[in-house]
Amino acid sequence: MKSFAEIYQRAAGRHGGEAALQKKLSQDSYLKSAEDLAATPDHRFLAGMTRCVFQAGFNWKVIENKWDGFEAAFQGFDIDACAFLSDDAIDELAKDTRIVRNRPKIITVPGNARFIQKVRGEEGSFGKFLNRWPAGDQIGLMEYMKQGGSRLGGKTGQYFLRFSGWDAFLLSKDGTAALIDAGVVDSYPINGKGALRKAQAAINAWHDETGRPYAEISRVLALSIDLVE
Repeated sequence: MKSFAEIYQRAAGRHGGEAALQKKLSQDSYLKSAEDLAATPDHRFLAGMTRCVFQAGFNWKVIENKWDGFEAAFQGFDIDACAFLSDDAIDELAKDTRIVRNRPKIITVPGNARFIQKVRGEEGSFGKFLNRWPAGDQIGLMEYMKQGGSRLGGKTGQYFLRFSGWDAFLLSKDGTAALIDAGVVDSYPINGKGALRKAQAAINAWHDETGRPYAEISRVLALSIDLVE
């Protein structure tokens, strides 16, 4: 397996040197402090889940342009209100032009609200729960969210964690290409628990090597590779 120093130097060479690379990394960061993550209100996590679910397989700009409508239609993503949306309310939302009228995705909102309620009851809040989960076991966290939530598996879960401010890596196409080049995994997308654990182990090792956040390591991996379509 390649050292992170080698991967980092290749990324720096592709993006104008180390200073330019570091500037890019700081501009791209969504990472929150432990205190800020733990203090994030639960309704913001439901909003983040919903945004990532609706963006999956869809034009992100459309969701962004309609986001104020989503906030209004789902009552600011109030957890208890969303958890008990009736069938009639969902029918109305499926006709609401303020949002993207995709009924299967609309139904994820009450499902994920109930997931957050469950976690809140056990951990105090969803932010406290995320803050306590070790970054060295992101694969375990992704599996937990996939099982407990609605449409939070795969890349949707990864993007939710990243945009929420948790220290998450992304197994994007370019990032995975870098993992393949480093001899960690064999193919994209990364499927199966064994391959996912290999990716986690490699990123853990690079974190231990450098002390860099997992999200930053992931970004350097993506910036280090040239994809040939």
